[in-house]
Amino acid sequence: MHSSAVFLIEFGAIILGLGLLGRLAARLRFSPIPLYLLAGLAFGEGGLLPLGASEEFVAIGAEIGVILLLLMLGLEYTAGDLVSNLKTQYPAGLVDAALNALPGAATALLLGWGPIAAVVLAGITWISSSGVIAKVLGDLGRLGNRETPVILSILVLEDLSMAVYLPVVTALLAGTGLAAGSLTLGVALGVAGVVLLVAVRFGRHISRFVSSDDPEKLLLVVLGLTLLVAGVAQQLQVSAAVGAFLVGIALSGEVAEGAHLLLAPLRDLFAAVFFVFFGLHTDPASIPPVLLPALALAVVTALTKIATGYWAARRAGVSVRGRWRAGGTLVARGEFSIVIAGLAVTSGIDSDLGPLATAYVLILVVLGPLTARYTEPVARRLTGRPGGRTVPAEGPRSVVPEEDTMARP
Repeated sequence: MHSSAVFLIEFGAIILGLGLLGRLAARLRFSPIPLYLLAGLAFGEGGLLPLGASEEFVAIGAEIGVILLLLMLGLEYTAGDLVSNLKTQYPAGLVDAALNALPGAATALLLGWGPIAAVVLAGITWISSSGVIAKVLGDLGRLGNRETPVILSILVLEDLSMAVYLPVVTALLAGTGLAAGSLTLGVALGVAGVVLLVAVRFGRHISRFVSSDDPEKLLLVVLGLTLLVAGVAQQLQVSAAVGAFLVGIALSGEVAEGAHLLLAPLRDLFAAVFFVFFGLHTDPASIPPVLLPALALAVVTALTKIATGYWAARRAGVSVRGRWRAGGTLVARGEFSIVIAGLAVTSGIDSDLGPLATAYVLILVVLGPLTARYTEPVARRLTGRPGGRTVPAEGPRSVVPEEDTMARP
């Protein structure tokens, strides 16, 4: 059969399969990410039906998926939002990093994978899934809860930290020396700082330049600008994803809203392709040997995320019930853990890291919605405390009523 025909059949089957898996996940009311990963395992190395002609195109689509994920994330925030969160919520961000990155780093060192793998696994266990958590909050009707701003602040700080973390990981995985790695990090921080400064002072002018009443022109300009900046960033040995994230931050107002609506379907398509691509490069036979460490790490980091959310919500004056809800909601890992693991896998780092990351994300992306729903009632039952008003601690507080919800218009 002609190669182009084989490509169309294979890629068409992939997209159709992803659509059906997405519908199944929606009916089961949980994230489709684990199903996409399982699909990649089925069609990858050692799977049921390995791909051939379409694998190269899937690889390109996966890279675009990562770029769009970070662009859409940047569109969610303005530079002012990021600066404000950094000033007011940085203690929660530091606690989050310490409690959740250290278990990953320690696991990599205990398994004998070395310091570079330790940095990579630390990022995998540190970053929660913004996409999964946002969906869970909506499904559970908690968008107006008092603890929700705390959760979102922690996610914003994690996302902002990616602008520093990804260039560091990229430099380490590239095997550059200390001087070259320091230069790469310096360039990344400099570019990030300049973009934030420009976005704060000239964001309106940038948005006005990009703006268009024609959806087609707006889509082409935003997408083209993002891919161009991502390519230049990668050429400078800075992560392409960071470049896309900074483009998203620079856009604001109606332009950001319009671009978000236009790019959301593309983001969903290529992000799904990305998860499949990651699964393609993981041999299913390599998962059982690392399943026990992955399960142990998932349990430990689920508990540390709950502790993180509890502490941060307590600091914000949220009631005991809201503290437990905040902790349980932060447990899910997903897209960014796989992005970090994907960088490591393509660089040829320890062969067990990819399977462990796959198993780890599969466990927590399924467990996360359950902990979000049941952590608070289980904690109340175990402690025998019904929850209620807060007792003020250090820092500014507000006394929160039992139902722990904000007034809605």
